[in-house]
Amino acid sequence: MSKKDIKLLVCDDSILARKSITAMLNSFGYDNIIEVSNGEDAVNRYKEEKPDVVFLDIVMPVKDGITATREIREFDHEAKIVVISSVGTQTHLREVIKAGAKDFIQKPVDKDLLKQILDNNLE
Repeated sequence: MSKKDIKLLVCDDSILARKSITAMLNSFGYDNIIEVSNGEDAVNRYKEEKPDVVFLDIVMPVKDGITATREIREFDHEAKIVVISSVGTQTHLREVIKAGAKDFIQKPVDKDLLKQILDNNLE
């Protein structure tokens, strides 16, 4: 599968965080990127678009990342969800991994780590 065929979903209530992550993904050669600002929209867009990898914040309005992860994984058990959050408490981390997230990246996002985790999820 070429980078042009890869579809990515970036969900964060912070427009700066979304744009920063999208810019990094663009720099890796990916341009089919859907951006949403809350967990509810992430679940809905996942169901419509079936992206290859989802990058999801934890603390968001409307629906948090833990609930969104759970709902996306109920819809698609194979969904690849990477949580990107500044909220790094052990409780949140345990909950989101239990809900089905594949990986976790602490903000501010390290570009090399983002690439490594993306590559691992696309294998």
